[in-house]
Amino acid sequence: MSAAELHDRATRLAWRRLDVGFLWHLLSTIPEARAAVGDEDRSEIDILRPLALLNDLVDADRGELAEGLRPLYLDYLVEHEKPQDLEASDGPDLGAVGGTEEDPDDRP
Repeated sequence: MSAAELHDRATRLAWRRLDVGFLWHLLSTIPEARAAVGDEDRSEIDILRPLALLNDLVDADRGELAEGLRPLYLDYLVEHEKPQDLEASDGPDLGAVGGTEEDPDDRP
């Protein structure tokens, strides 16, 4: 399963469960994930500028950042996902904020 698919499943489940703790943990892990994949400059910006961190949340399902967050998504799904969650596809999706199909260069 791709990192983007893991992101979508984990964030959908967190929204359905109203699991603010996981969503906060995801936000706080983004700078570490950026540093782990070699994007240390962007990691420092995320720490210093919360708005940049929120922008990264939109990108958390793409590229190296998604790969860096893969363990977080897997751990969350293993711990919380139930068979009935696999059938449920409604509810908010953080991936919808930026859309996994959208080209980041097309954003305003």
